[in-house]
Amino acid sequence: MELTVAQRFSGQLMFLDLDRKERHLIAATDDSGRSITYGYICDFSEEFAKYLPQRTLIFILAENSIGSLLGYTAALSNRIVPLILSANTEEGLFRSLYDLYKPEYLWVPETKADGKEVIFSAWRYCLVATGHQSPQMYEELALLLPTSGSTGSPKLVRHSYRNIEANADNVRRLFKLNGTEKAMAILPMHYTMGLSVIASHLLSGATLLLSGRSLLDKGFWATLKEATSFTGVPYSYEILIKMRFTSMDLPNLRVITQGGGKLTEATWNTLAQYAHEKGKQFIATYGQSECTARMAYLPAEMALDKVCSIGIAEPGGQLSIIDDNGNETFEGEAQGEMVYRGENVTLGYATCREDLMKGDGNHGIIHTGDLARRDADGCYFIIGRLKRFLKIFGLRIGLDEVERIIKTEYKVDCYCKGNDERLIVLVTNPKLQDVLPAFIEEKTHLFHQRIEIQVVNEIIRNEAGKVINQ
Repeated sequence: MELTVAQRFSGQLMFLDLDRKERHLIAATDDSGRSITYGYICDFSEEFAKYLPQRTLIFILAENSIGSLLGYTAALSNRIVPLILSANTEEGLFRSLYDLYKPEYLWVPETKADGKEVIFSAWRYCLVATGHQSPQMYEELALLLPTSGSTGSPKLVRHSYRNIEANADNVRRLFKLNGTEKAMAILPMHYTMGLSVIASHLLSGATLLLSGRSLLDKGFWATLKEATSFTGVPYSYEILIKMRFTSMDLPNLRVITQGGGKLTEATWNTLAQYAHEKGKQFIATYGQSECTARMAYLPAEMALDKVCSIGIAEPGGQLSIIDDNGNETFEGEAQGEMVYRGENVTLGYATCREDLMKGDGNHGIIHTGDLARRDADGCYFIIGRLKRFLKIFGLRIGLDEVERIIKTEYKVDCYCKGNDERLIVLVTNPKLQDVLPAFIEEKTHLFHQRIEIQVVNEIIRNEAGKVINQ
């Protein structure tokens, strides 16, 4: 007798309780104008399982579309482990990950099947077998995401089923989500915040308005008028404000929320004032891929008073600070490295195929690498970074990785630094000043106008190789 989805899923209900929702309710729409119900997602997951065994490694080349969403939910519901990448990933970057991890299957847009034998297709996506055998994987490994966008790093974040469900439930409680919500989902699926929006709203029985359209597209604005909530990164809001978003009539929109990097004070104040005047909520959030996207939020009623604060820990989580003397505190004024505890803290990293067998290396605790200040009211403010990465326009930019790709391509010495506004690249070859912005944009998707190239005579290093005086 054929097993049901619930029986196949280790005796548990289908992932994110999808089979507990009313089957006729709309789960998602996309730019095609078509929609799917919760019942259809469950039926599709059962169909998908006929072609793949459990504990299989699959690469999903993701778009914000129904076909992409169905592959994701079907994989998780059948204990198939996906690595989610952008459908627009550069071929060379995709190939390096493919050769290293050797997935057994691909779930890709039909346009990217490249003449391979298609096993199954639906919603403009197709399932392709690669001929590889899946590696042995940790029993609770559920999902793999890249750590640094499109720079080609082999380092992946390993998520468990509990991580994703805990984060979805935390976010549901944070925003008080229910089945009446219609969430504008424009953040890419391969981006941890994009997946957080998807998981929390599916858990809540809400409707996802999936869109891959540009913010300049008329279709984007037509969809936004239906939405009850909108989640954006700093760049999204910079564009929206320039387009006079705050003066538009959007009566259904109740919540605007931000993640993926630090807003400027001007942008923050504009959004907070807009929400206050229009009777909406502006809720800023903070997170990392290593914590399944979200870790902290600022309650809407504090937005005007706590400018640029990440607020307090999300429901189900706990924040603390370790000062320079190694003392950890959970309340009162303090400054130091911020630490987070919660069930959404991921398992750790993978840098090769064999690492997929690793268990939980974090045990629910993550040292964020962010330097934070906690005020007397218990609100946290990010004031710096302890690690070499930036967050610009919601993109996590690994400085060491950008240096690596420049050195590999151009055989030149370089050094990267910057802040949450700009990536600064020091190079010793003046001929590269004009070509590097476009090259870095291609590799990282960081807008070239946020990249500054500085030509120097020499990059000075100490005996240990550490750059000094730059």
